[in-house]
Amino acid sequence: MPLSKEKKAAYFVKLNRLLSEYSRVFVVTANHVGSNQLANIRVSLRGKAELLMGKNTMMRRGLKNFLEANPGHPIGSLMPYIVGNMGFVFTDNDMSEVRDLLVGNVTPAPAKVGVDAPVDVFVPPGPTGCDPGQTAFFQALSVATKIVKGQIEIVSEVHLLKAGDKVEPGHAALLQKLNILPFSYGLKIEVVYDDGSCFSPAVLDLSQEDIANKLCTAAKRFAAFSMAVGYPTMASIRYSVASAFAKVLAFSLATEVNVEQTQMWFDYLADPSAFAAAASAGAAAGGGAAAAAEVVEEEEEEAADMGSGGLFGDDDDDY
Repeated sequence: MPLSKEKKAAYFVKLNRLLSEYSRVFVVTANHVGSNQLANIRVSLRGKAELLMGKNTMMRRGLKNFLEANPGHPIGSLMPYIVGNMGFVFTDNDMSEVRDLLVGNVTPAPAKVGVDAPVDVFVPPGPTGCDPGQTAFFQALSVATKIVKGQIEIVSEVHLLKAGDKVEPGHAALLQKLNILPFSYGLKIEVVYDDGSCFSPAVLDLSQEDIANKLCTAAKRFAAFSMAVGYPTMASIRYSVASAFAKVLAFSLATEVNVEQTQMWFDYLADPSAFAAAASAGAAAGGGAAAAAEVVEEEEEEAADMGSGGLFGDDDDDY
C-alpha cells in the first residue's frame, strides 16, 4: 500500500535527522526477517542505536536531499549500497557492541522451497515417527531407513543440503516431517560507515593489539623499502644511522684510528676485565651498569644485522 504524502514527509525528516546526528552507520540486509523480529531488534537496540528500514527509492531520495543540503558530505559513499532488502543502523556508541546485538538477534526458521541454503543441513539418524507406509518418500530422497517397532528409522546421518543449494520440495517436506528448523535468519551487516570511511564488518574483530602489530609491521617494511631505494624517511633514519655507525666502527677497529664515538670498543679490547669488574660493581649497586651493557650489546647486534635489520619481519609475518 503506497505511503501517504504525510508519512513520506515524516520519513524524510527522520532520515535527515539521523544522517545529521550520527557519524556511524551499519548497512544491513533483512532477507527473511519478519516484522516481529525487526520489532525485537529495535527493542534490543534502544538507547544504543536506531534502525531505519524503507523502500530503496525513498532512501535514495532522502540521502540525495541530504547531500544537496550538505555538498561534499562523505555519507554519499553509502549510495551504492542501497540495493535490495536493506536498512541503516545509526549509532554513536561502541560499534563492536552494536554489531554483537545485531548479529546475535537471530530466529530459527524452516526450509522454504526455492530458498538457497545458507548453511549445510544434516538429518540425524534415529526414529522419525513416520509409519512404514511412507518408506517410498524417504527412498525418493536417497535416505537409508529401516523399520523399528512399527516406525521408520533413519540408519545414518544424511547430508541433505550443502550451503548454496536450492531447497527442493522434497527437502522441505522431509525437514517439516522431522520438525527440523535448519536455518536461522537475522540482520546481516554488509558494510560499516564510520565518519567518512566504509569498511568490512570483519575490521571490527581486530583488537588494539592486532592494529598495533600491523602498524609496526608496516613501519618496518616501509623503512626497508626506503633504505633499498636510498630515500631517507622518518621510519628508516634510525636504521640508516645505525648502519653508518657500524661502518665507522668497523673502519676504526680495522685501521686502529680511534675517534671519540669508538673509544668504548677500544677500551674493551684493551682490558675486557675492567668491563667485567664494572659490570659486577654496577649489579651490586642496583644493576645500572648491567643495563648499560645490555644497551651496548643491543646496539652492536642492531648494527651488525643491518644487512636486513629485521626490517622485513619474521618468516611467518602475514602480508
